[in-house]
Amino acid sequence: MEGPKEKKLKILCLHGFRTSGAFLKKQISKWDPSIFEEFDTVFPDGLFPAGGKSDIEGIFPAPFFEWFQFDKDFTEYTNLDECISHLCNYMKINGPFDGLLGFSQGATLSALLIGYQAQGKVLKDHPPIKFLISISGSKFRDPKICDVAYKDPIKAKSVHFIGEKDWLKIPSEELAAAFDSPLILRHPQGHTVPRLDENAVKLLAEWTKSIVQDTITNPTCDAEKSETEQTSTGKGSADTKEMATDATDRPYAVTVTA
Repeated sequence: MEGPKEKKLKILCLHGFRTSGAFLKKQISKWDPSIFEEFDTVFPDGLFPAGGKSDIEGIFPAPFFEWFQFDKDFTEYTNLDECISHLCNYMKINGPFDGLLGFSQGATLSALLIGYQAQGKVLKDHPPIKFLISISGSKFRDPKICDVAYKDPIKAKSVHFIGEKDWLKIPSEELAAAFDSPLILRHPQGHTVPRLDENAVKLLAEWTKSIVQDTITNPTCDAEKSETEQTSTGKGSADTKEMATDATDRPYAVTVTA
């Protein structure tokens, strides 16, 4: 008789502005299954219905959602506190979650939750979030948020996808700099979830497996710092409006900051 199966680690995956959990699941499905084979991935919808036109209308079926609203300079936010409370509640009820993955608004929000938790502002009764996978994420610009969330280098393991043609390229660089020893994957495309070639798949699969191993070896320890530097090539997709069309093969760099 077989013994009970070991419980998988859980990743909360937060979608981009005016899309949906189902759309992010489709975006991530471009990645090799080996990357997340030892994890359960959860894709909730944003708290609020889309308040305007979605860039993926006609590409993916509605409904679409957003996590919070913001002004054109991304310095003033509406419903952000309500969104944070909602997600903290969701994590307590449906978790615990070992890591977060997000695209665009979802990545920005994921990093904020990890930074806030590290400073004791939220998720006080939730185990420390071990890692983040950020795709086109950015930092909040309100000083009152920055002075808390990014006060100290965030110790969670992190991978940051940064597109050469992404309009959030510089903000994504700034977010990566808020983490301790981030792994940065620079791809040649824009604001999108890039495809990965064999070498990049191997790198990320090893990275996720190291998280599982860390948890087995010492469930309460901080994630270990990465000590390697590698170069890989990847196949980037077009932006979300063209996500059904594959882009040509182009190289992108994989680096680890000290």
